[in-house]
Amino acid sequence: MPINDNSKLKNITVAVFLIFLMLAVVYSVFFGPVKHFTDSMVPTRTFSVSAEGKVTVSPDIANLSFSVISEGSNPKTIANENVQKMNAAINFAKSQGIEEKDIKTSQYSLNPRYEYDEDKKTSFISGYTLTQTVLVKIRNLDKVADVVAGLPGLGINQIGSISFDIDDPEVYLADARNQAFEKAAKKAEEMASQNNIKIDKIISFSDWNSSPRFYEQSAKTALGMGGVDSSVPVPQIEPGSQEVTVQVSITYGIK
Repeated sequence: MPINDNSKLKNITVAVFLIFLMLAVVYSVFFGPVKHFTDSMVPTRTFSVSAEGKVTVSPDIANLSFSVISEGSNPKTIANENVQKMNAAINFAKSQGIEEKDIKTSQYSLNPRYEYDEDKKTSFISGYTLTQTVLVKIRNLDKVADVVAGLPGLGINQIGSISFDIDDPEVYLADARNQAFEKAAKKAEEMASQNNIKIDKIISFSDWNSSPRFYEQSAKTALGMGGVDSSVPVPQIEPGSQEVTVQVSITYGIK
């Protein structure tokens, strides 16, 4: 092959290689690894906005605890008396629309009562105290006062505080969160327009919330070992309302 032909072949080979290399670089920059790498980098030109969403919430459930406290010298006797009173109270609760799944025994304890014999210089068991506590969840808040009023006459001799809560707080948190993000997006558009910039993609976002906390209504009553008659006044039950607040922060890139 003539020398000139060899030289032309080398030049063509080099040119093809350079074209291929250039295409590879272009692809890498605009479509390949380099683009992916640059896309993953946080833009140096960013701005952040924050906003708050708020929803007023009323509780939809009430939690009430009540106990039968029995004392005596025979554990079996006081256990039978205790169970009878508590079963009557539970049946009453069910008659007020409280479902079985919302009734839970939270305490059952039998403790000896000790006394000291001065003559013998020793302690002895003089009797026993049996405490059985049940926690109920009342979903119909109109029934709270009726339940509290009906328990003492059935032998319940201790009623705990009534606490109010929300059965599914995430529903209200989601609503407040949506409001907050909508406000933040609108705020970002207004800020971009006022400053003659164009918004690129969202770089990061976060949220935090304050869940509603309902204060306990004081219904604590120690009614004595024999319970009490129905003349005991029932406290006014007011669940009130609270605000669910969600705050969000969004960071945008600037084109």
